[in-house]
Amino acid sequence: MPKELKTFRIGDVEIDFPVILAPLAGYSDLPFRTLCRSMGAPFCATEMLLDRCLMVKPNKPLYISRSDDDDHPIAGQIIGSEPETMAAAAELLDRRGFDVVDLNFACPVRKALRRKRGGYIMGEPELAIEITRAVIAASGKRPVTLKLRRAFKENDREHEAFWRIAEGAFDAGAAAICVHGRSVETRYTGPADWEFLASVKKRFPNNTVIGSGDLKNAHAAMDMFEQTGVDGVSIARGGLGNPWIFRQWCDLAEGREMYMPTLLEQKEVMTEHFRLATEFYGEVRGTRNMRKFGIKYATMHPKAKKLRVAFVAVKNAADWLAVLDNFYT
Repeated sequence: MPKELKTFRIGDVEIDFPVILAPLAGYSDLPFRTLCRSMGAPFCATEMLLDRCLMVKPNKPLYISRSDDDDHPIAGQIIGSEPETMAAAAELLDRRGFDVVDLNFACPVRKALRRKRGGYIMGEPELAIEITRAVIAASGKRPVTLKLRRAFKENDREHEAFWRIAEGAFDAGAAAICVHGRSVETRYTGPADWEFLASVKKRFPNNTVIGSGDLKNAHAAMDMFEQTGVDGVSIARGGLGNPWIFRQWCDLAEGREMYMPTLLEQKEVMTEHFRLATEFYGEVRGTRNMRKFGIKYATMHPKAKKLRVAFVAVKNAADWLAVLDNFYT
C-alpha cells in the first residue's frame, strides 16, 4: 500500500522527501551530490570539513566545500574541538550561503579521536554543548544540526552523555539531530540499534530527529522510517554505487515496483558521473577520484570482482570509457 510521504523541517528549511544524503568523507563532493539530486535526493551535505582548514584561505573554498546554485538545500558539516574555531568556521559557511551548519560529534576514525574531535566529543557533553552554543550564535539565522552516536563506549547502556548533549543542544536552539545507532567505540561493526533511535524520537516528539545506521538499501531505509518514527533517514554507504536508492525509496513509499537500473542505464549514469567529476576536478584528478566510485558501482554488476580490478587500473578518460564499453553492454 502507498505510504504517506511527509515533509519535515530543519529550522526554516523544508524538505519535501524524508530521505537525505549524508556527509560521506571522500565521497559526497559536488559531482556526487549533483548526481544524487538528479535521482531525487532533496537535501545533501558536504564531506566533513575540518574547521581549521576552512579558515586557512577563507576566500578560496576547498574543493570539498564547493557548491553551486543548484546544490540547495545543503548542509556544510564541520568538525573540530574548539568552540571559537568552530564558530568562525560556521560564520564562514553562513557567508558562503550554506543553508544548514552541521556539527560532527560522531566520527569514529582514530585520527579524529586522537585529536579530540568527532566522536571523542560524545564523551565530553559539556564541550559539545559549549560548541553548539557558540556555533548557533555565529551562524546568523542558519539552522544548526548535530550528528551524534548513541554513546562513546559500547557498554554505556544508560546513554547519559547522549541525553545530556541532545537535551542541551535542543535547549540551545539546535534545529535537528541526526543519530547513528552505534557507539563510537564499535565504529561500523555489529548492528545499529534502531530501538534506541525510536527512544530518541519518543523523548523528543516535537523536535526533528533523523536516523542513521544500516541503511544499505531502500528497503532498510523504509523499515527504519516505519519502525522508529524518525522524521527522516540519512543515506550514507547505501548510496555509494547505488544513487538510485532515492528513487527506489520513493517507489516503495508510493506502492510501485522498485526501480532497478539495467546495465545500459547504469552505464549512462556512470558516464555522466565521470563527466561531472572530470569537469570539476580536471581529467587527471577526476579520473583518480572516480576509481573509488567505480569500485562501489561494481557491486551491482554480475561480474563484480573482475569489474573492480578493471576500475582500479583506470588511468584516464579513455580507460574509463573502455571499461564501461567492455562490461556494460
